[in-house]
Amino acid sequence: MRSVPSAPLVGPFADRLLRLDLPRLDDDRRAEVISFAARRIDGLPSVMHLGVLLLAAVFRVVVALPGSTALVSLLARAPLPLIGEYVRLIRSLGYA
Repeated sequence: MRSVPSAPLVGPFADRLLRLDLPRLDDDRRAEVISFAARRIDGLPSVMHLGVLLLAAVFRVVVALPGSTALVSLLARAPLPLIGEYVRLIRSLGYA
């Protein structure tokens, strides 16, 4: 087990992203998907896990900002380095 669980950092952004991508997904199922994504991220090798957690911390701050739904929607469409990779990681784990 990792000393730093990813769920508190990854969960809020994953929830917001999945709400945008899959609006008809019910809350229980979405919580299950977010839990799955957090477990998979917790299983990453340590250096990669640290990198994902650093990005997750930045996105956690973004989700806490006013108007964050529009900002998350913009970031989800932006092909920016690292930001786009993090969004794709969360999407791929969410869709799996």
